[in-house]
Amino acid sequence: MKQSLRWIILSGTIFFLVKALHDHWLEVTSTHIDPVGWSILVIALGITLLAHIWAGWIWTWVLRDLNQTVDTAKFIQVYLKTNIAKYIPGNVWHFYGRIMAAKNAHIPNEIAILSVLLEPLLMAIAALIFIVLLGNLFLVNQINIFLQFFQFISLLSLFLALHPLSLNPLIRLLHKLKNSKSSSRTPSITYLKIEHYPIRPLLGELGFLGLRAVGFILTIFALNSVSFSQVPLLLGAFSFAWLLGLVVPIAPGGLGIFEATTLAILQYHFPSALIISAIALYRLVSILAETAGAGLGWLDEKLAQMR
Repeated sequence: MKQSLRWIILSGTIFFLVKALHDHWLEVTSTHIDPVGWSILVIALGITLLAHIWAGWIWTWVLRDLNQTVDTAKFIQVYLKTNIAKYIPGNVWHFYGRIMAAKNAHIPNEIAILSVLLEPLLMAIAALIFIVLLGNLFLVNQINIFLQFFQFISLLSLFLALHPLSLNPLIRLLHKLKNSKSSSRTPSITYLKIEHYPIRPLLGELGFLGLRAVGFILTIFALNSVSFSQVPLLLGAFSFAWLLGLVVPIAPGGLGIFEATTLAILQYHFPSALIISAIALYRLVSILAETAGAGLGWLDEKLAQMR
């Protein structure tokens, strides 16, 4: 049933995108990018690449919060090289590559796994923070007192969920389950816990998502002018679509999910042809940035070996 549901959702997503493209094909093909627009797209590519480098740096912050000593440059290289693997079916191979690289750097297996699990969790919470703050711009027509109270409670709950008092009991429970299934009788690792609130990694992920959103907004700006008043709407819609692409496990790298969600939200605020062209270009920009990041990570590693 789970596999069938995944195929149903994926088929519905593809049908929605194909129908939207069919309905606005003439408008999409008439889209023109002038030399200034191409320059803006190059800037969007550079900012998106910077976002991935920044995300790799945040991963080292998470490991340091878990009392590990890491080589920042080396782990950013690992992050960039493994990031492209998320497009392999299964959507877990980039996590596997990072876990193996951390183990090879003499980081305990449990801590390596925990760091890799915390990173997307922090990303998801960062996206939720933007959605809670800006969701009223695209989810409802006008905000009321009840919605303001709900947003405040949701935001407070997100911050409390990251507190060590909330996370450490869950980590201990997972440890007990692991040990109960293991034939080994060695005691649980006592240092596998979060000692400080991960405020710095969380702020870093807010910056990561902000950079990704800037790349998306610049992609739209390369095709059509965007007013400053539209930026919060685009930031909130991007965060919502990006989060669904992260958590819905039906396509590698969120392919299709991000595009369909973005189109469904923004088609009421912008011309559909503009949004279709922008999301297609942004997917290209994202893949090029991730490929360039992997290439730069590999090249930097080879140059370090030569030195």
